[in-house]
Amino acid sequence: MTHKIDNIAIFGSGLMGSGIAQIFAVAGKKVKISSRNPETSTALQNIEHNLTVMADNGAFDKANIQAVLDNIEISQDMEYVVKDADLIIENIPENMELKQNLFKQLDEICDPKTILASNTSVMSITEIGSLCKNRGRIVGTHFWNPPFLIPLVEIVRTEFTSDEVVESVYDVLKFAGKKPVRVNKDVPGFLANRLQHALWREAISIVENGIADAKTVDESIKYGFGLRLPQLSPMENADMVGTDLALSIHTYLLKHLENSTEPSPLLKEKVEKGDLGFKTGKGFQEWTPEEMQESRDNLLKYLIKVTK
Repeated sequence: MTHKIDNIAIFGSGLMGSGIAQIFAVAGKKVKISSRNPETSTALQNIEHNLTVMADNGAFDKANIQAVLDNIEISQDMEYVVKDADLIIENIPENMELKQNLFKQLDEICDPKTILASNTSVMSITEIGSLCKNRGRIVGTHFWNPPFLIPLVEIVRTEFTSDEVVESVYDVLKFAGKKPVRVNKDVPGFLANRLQHALWREAISIVENGIADAKTVDESIKYGFGLRLPQLSPMENADMVGTDLALSIHTYLLKHLENSTEPSPLLKEKVEKGDLGFKTGKGFQEWTPEEMQESRDNLLKYLIKVTK
């Protein structure tokens, strides 16, 4: 039996927190955001901006923006924020001690039926909830940035998480228009980040070994197999071409792929030199301010187009 979720509480009012609040507010749920200083919080401005951009690109009705904002309340009173919450989603900085202490506090003051979720992208959900008594209600809900546009949410269960909690979270995410997936084990990187960074490791290795430059690597993905990934992903593709062919290719190829368990020396060198990508205008490639803004804008427009 699942637990009906009507009221959502968000801890962390930054871009991820406000984006997640937007998802549920658009779906008609009541959302409270915990903020140390509601007067200086930019959460509502972020949400209004997101919805305006979507409306300008035909993905949202501008006449409904105020109704969404009316579903959201910001408060610094922690007990008020969690009082009627059916689901709490944490988005505070990626610091294990901070997260553990928050979850311990929430576990002590919340109704026993309130589900406690973390939006961490890499940290162990089990470890985050290790100071709590009621561990069966703790679950990972990893949204992807920007959360209001990317459908995927990874529901990460620990060995303690109850089936009811997983299914209740699955149902409310589905209701809110997301694409939830169940991750059955709490492992580093969960599901999609493991896949993503396996690709990154090989991409960086190709550049490091002089096989192709960074721009060419990206173009080979953008204009090659990357085009079909949304429709034909690895497991389906393996069945389509035949598991016998997949085995034959892997028998020949896998021994030639990057298999280091340490970060790339080239990546370390970039960081040591201060080549931090968009942060400094130079990483694996050089970027002007205009090119960086164009990249961000193109991503937003693309996501709006494919998810509209």
